[in-house]
Amino acid sequence: MKKIFNKLFKKNEEPESSRITSDTLADHREKILAGGRKFKYPIQYARHRLVINAIIISVAALIVVSVVGWWQIYPSQNTSEFVYRITRVLPLPVAEIDGQSVLYGDYLMKYLSSVHYLEQKEQVDLKTEDGKRQSKYMKQQSLDDAIADAYAFKLAGKLDLSVSDVELEAFLKSQRQSDQGEVSNQTYEAVIADYYNWSPDEYRYVTKNKLLRQKVAYEIDKNASSAVEKSVSAIAANSAISLKNLATDISGQTGLNVTYGVSGWASRFNQDGGLSIEAAKMNKNQISSVVKPTTGDGYYLVKLLDINDSQVSYEYVHVPLSTFASDFKGVIDAGKVKKYISL
Repeated sequence: MKKIFNKLFKKNEEPESSRITSDTLADHREKILAGGRKFKYPIQYARHRLVINAIIISVAALIVVSVVGWWQIYPSQNTSEFVYRITRVLPLPVAEIDGQSVLYGDYLMKYLSSVHYLEQKEQVDLKTEDGKRQSKYMKQQSLDDAIADAYAFKLAGKLDLSVSDVELEAFLKSQRQSDQGEVSNQTYEAVIADYYNWSPDEYRYVTKNKLLRQKVAYEIDKNASSAVEKSVSAIAANSAISLKNLATDISGQTGLNVTYGVSGWASRFNQDGGLSIEAAKMNKNQISSVVKPTTGDGYYLVKLLDINDSQVSYEYVHVPLSTFASDFKGVIDAGKVKKYISL
């Protein structure tokens, strides 16, 4: 009965006019806006929730990627090219020496280069027992070398030493010299890529670190500099002095292992750190001033014995550097090295 009554009642109601007048304009506007709000606000609330969910997912993904990356780099010690590229972008540490970080990318740069040489030039299969043994040795050697570079970098900061671009370019130019003249930069870079699998920028980076370590080693080795000064004074007092006897005398006075040697006939551009080039500049029986070779292994005094159009023969006295190596060993023995990977 109630339903019937309602229907009869509705029929008797006066229908609302659909006509918009100035009096009903405000009401119609409000009805339209009210109808739109039920669609607007749910979408606004959904968009807010969507942003929150996106942030949560992004943070979770970042955490997962970071954990997986950490696992691949440290516990698993993944040495792939992909991991190497990551460590060149992110300054992740592989060790620490006396408070100075050792970059993981520096370690992998040296190790992967050694592996490339073993596989391509020595034809070593790293999956064999001998290959695994050599790979393990290369890992340890590469890590030790990277740690030594970091220690030199720390000392260089204290001593205010650096390697300029001019010095770097001069060294690279000296390395391109040969009997046939200067090798082109393109050819030289191709050789570096073939032997070491380094790009030009990577080779420049490694070389600059090497030169910085040499510069530090020369700066801190007061015993070697004192020994070479004694040698120069002895030569100034007697230009006809025997270099063999000089080496023996200086060794006895300083306790350093000062050595004497003869080159035999060698190319004017022999890869001996620049000693042949220096000898070719002199007259027979002339003794050079102090030479710091590009090998960075100490001081040399060179005496030209003979020379022709393409070769030289010389004798030399070598005063070795030892302070950097002994100081580096002392830091290691003192337990000031932390390694973040176990080889």
